[in-house]
Amino acid sequence: MNFELTINPTTEIEADIELILVIDKDFKHTFIKDQKLLTKAGFSAGEDEVSLFVEKNRLYVGIDSLSSANIRTAVATAIRSLTSTTYKSLKIASYMNNEKCTALLRAMVEGFILGAYSFNKYKSNKRIQPIKDITISLEEYHGYKLDIEKCAIALEKGQITAEATNFTRDIVNTTPEDCYPAVMADIAKSLAKNSSLECKILKPKELRAEKMETLLAVARSSRHKPRVIHLSHKPKNPKAVISLVGKGLTYDSGGLSLKPSTSMVTMKLDKSGGCAVLGIMKAIEEMNLNVEVHGFIGAVENMIGGDAYKPDDVLVAKNGKTIEIRNTDAEGRLVLADVLCYAQQEVKADYIFDYATLTGASVVAVGHYTSSVVGNSDLPKDLIISGAKSAGEFATKLDFNRYLKKSISSEIADICNISSSRYGGAITAGQFLEEFIDDDHKDKWAHIDIAGPAFVEHVWGENPHGASGAGVRMTLRLLEKLAKD
Repeated sequence: MNFELTINPTTEIEADIELILVIDKDFKHTFIKDQKLLTKAGFSAGEDEVSLFVEKNRLYVGIDSLSSANIRTAVATAIRSLTSTTYKSLKIASYMNNEKCTALLRAMVEGFILGAYSFNKYKSNKRIQPIKDITISLEEYHGYKLDIEKCAIALEKGQITAEATNFTRDIVNTTPEDCYPAVMADIAKSLAKNSSLECKILKPKELRAEKMETLLAVARSSRHKPRVIHLSHKPKNPKAVISLVGKGLTYDSGGLSLKPSTSMVTMKLDKSGGCAVLGIMKAIEEMNLNVEVHGFIGAVENMIGGDAYKPDDVLVAKNGKTIEIRNTDAEGRLVLADVLCYAQQEVKADYIFDYATLTGASVVAVGHYTSSVVGNSDLPKDLIISGAKSAGEFATKLDFNRYLKKSISSEIADICNISSSRYGGAITAGQFLEEFIDDDHKDKWAHIDIAGPAFVEHVWGENPHGASGAGVRMTLRLLEKLAKD
């Protein structure tokens, strides 16, 4: 999708179709050219309501108020509605809250790219978004005089962010037969090739040398050998040093604690945390942000077989803690335990954020569309929440408490890999991970459970059926802020 900024008003731009936003049911605004026809068509300008006038080559979409979140979803809905048409180019005016802030233009660009996304890899007849060229006029809804250079920067950041999100969606949506640990490692290597990123891949021999025994236990019944991936972006004088850790379960059968057959469908999504880290690293390099960022991914497949790890086993993590296994389907936290230890060994970070489709309990607690955030300190959690609000993602804090932590104690080992209670599972999973955060990083770490929004089997807002790329946009906003501070 190609974007162009111009100072020309929309009336002077040649395009196959014009997209017009109707803000707060203001049908009398000068941008609205078809007031009577809209009334006759029954268009009420409700949020994300769309009306296409083919004979006029104009598409109207309703929006309750001017905000980044509203513009992003409205534009995504609009571009999605044009998928079955033959229009190839589109024009639109600018819509801002003030003449100095370009956040809404960035949101618009993100909405176009995110809304146009479709995953066609396995389709015989591929549905292709026909709109290829989009011209954005600096003619503004309120009459603001806009700075074209600032707008160009916002456009570029929006494009990089949305394309990184779609890149993440593609990997998550790819089947486990086509995307296994070695493939994730190859994707990481391809990102580093011809870029400033550095890439290190640990294979089983190196993993044993690093004493990542819990990760190796999860992996040992799969024909696909595990990988730990380390991508790094190292500017000369960074404002901060950040480690990102992603759960990359390319498929999760549940192991010997086998999932029900219906629950195994869509478990390609269990690599969403690792895929988000790949997408974030891609965008960081393209933006050349002045923060040092290290992305660590534990890429593993959890299968069954004669060599499978078992309930009643006691495993020893990289930091020496012993773990009683009571459920082999609580495997993601075992992978993250070793990778978190490795990340802290390799990098002394100002902040550590880990991303995982870790618990169904998070979905029960906060729903399909929201990530839950836990940790010891409010500062890293608040950074994530703030980034999510800026990016149009949903995230909320769940607080630790000492009573729930007792439910992961073990009579025979240092800790148990599941709680003895059926309640509070998103929190107890985070408290399990806390056992693998060293004293230097206790207050610098936050865990983000993306089990809800990472993969939803229907369209919602700017997100398609399937993978959403959860975590990418919120983290990029966070890192952009740290790069400025």
